[in-house]
Amino acid sequence: MAQLWGGRFQGEISELAWKFNASIYFDKRLINQDVLGSKAHVKMLAKQGIISDEECLSIHKGLDSIIKDVEDGKLEITDKYEDIHSFIEANLIERIGDAGKKMHTGRSRNDQVALDMRLYTREEVRHTGETLFNLLKVLDNLMREHIDTYMPGFTHLQKAQPVTLAHHLGAYFEMFKRDATRLCDIYKRMNYCPLGAGALAGTTYPLDREFVALQLGFYGPTVNSMDSVSDRDYLIEFLSALSLIMMHLSRFSEEVIIWNSNEYNFVTIDDAYSTGSSIMPQKKNPDIAELVRGKTGRVYGSLNSLLVTMKGIPLAYDKDMQEDKEVSFDAIDNTKNCIILFTDMLRSMKFNKDVMEKSAIRGFTDATDAADYLVKKGVPFRDAHGIIGRIVLNCIEKNCGISDLSLDELKSFSDKFENDIYEAISLKNIIEKRLTIGAPSKASMKKALEKNKEFLDLFWTRCQSPIYPDLESDD
Repeated sequence: MAQLWGGRFQGEISELAWKFNASIYFDKRLINQDVLGSKAHVKMLAKQGIISDEECLSIHKGLDSIIKDVEDGKLEITDKYEDIHSFIEANLIERIGDAGKKMHTGRSRNDQVALDMRLYTREEVRHTGETLFNLLKVLDNLMREHIDTYMPGFTHLQKAQPVTLAHHLGAYFEMFKRDATRLCDIYKRMNYCPLGAGALAGTTYPLDREFVALQLGFYGPTVNSMDSVSDRDYLIEFLSALSLIMMHLSRFSEEVIIWNSNEYNFVTIDDAYSTGSSIMPQKKNPDIAELVRGKTGRVYGSLNSLLVTMKGIPLAYDKDMQEDKEVSFDAIDNTKNCIILFTDMLRSMKFNKDVMEKSAIRGFTDATDAADYLVKKGVPFRDAHGIIGRIVLNCIEKNCGISDLSLDELKSFSDKFENDIYEAISLKNIIEKRLTIGAPSKASMKKALEKNKEFLDLFWTRCQSPIYPDLESDD
């Protein structure tokens, strides 16, 4: 068992306790971040005259050789080591000798792992942002394609008023846009470097923390050494943002599942994102959408687990905080996979436009505008409401829509009806009359699409930038 702390101990830790305590099983995915942080640290040590330039170069070469051998399969990360830090340090010393023993000068595993997790999380915030960008692009393309595709809008899962598919999809664009801005906000708040905080109280070595922060792309060093090693707020914020992304994906998945049902038939999911039944040959199940919906609870669980872990921990570092990794890795992996799969499913999905339009007509989504028509003819709204309600009952009995009734039939309910009623309650006119900001008319949607383009252009530019600031400003 390779460990970094055996000098004070006379006896050996039990095998069960070793395995219980070890984190190598899951923190091995931090190897690149650990090496990156170590290289910046020793570069600073050499700059400050704490180690020689030759020792710094030797350590850098040794670290690079470890990464290459791991990638090439020549060096295996095993449970012989307690964690990824001890794996790297032990192998480095074996390769370069005493110079490797100087790598950890002025550093603790507490600030080391705090740095590794920040570097990893920062990278994953960006990666998640890029997957969201791809989803937003697909949504924007579908909105442009379906600006004239009519469908029922719903409240209480009951058909309410007509909208367009572009308008409906635009609601999800806004949700995922908020998610994107949350990621940018998290990045801004977390992008400070904890390395140099030591175990909890800094160090007597003349470290240049600003130099290390700059080398690693941080805005600067963290300002309190105790907070530096015990802060996991950025992870909790990230898991909160991932939970919101999953909530939005789950809502969308629920609608896709409903729309895909035989009763609705609004969409046809591509075979690549469906599965069949082992016993019922006619089945084509929306399994990807259902799994996205199901994995949402798993991401919520990760967030709750980390919140509960952190709620009673006194300052500064405690071993409980090792529990941050597995739940975070699981939530990050699942959310990114869900975004990618959902995006691909949505991109390949066929929307049955005729079915959607017919559903809007037969669902009496024109009833509100029919009542408004009577109001404009001088009928008090409450009376108009009652008249249209009776007409709807009549249509249900006849299995038809309001616009299917003849003028004589309509006049039997009110003599205020004229031929212009049919124009007033056509889906196109109902929608095009709604011109307010955020409404489904073509004019309003074109303005929304302009805003979409502005956001996507800015978001992608910022995603590619080494700095990832607030999307709401151009600073």
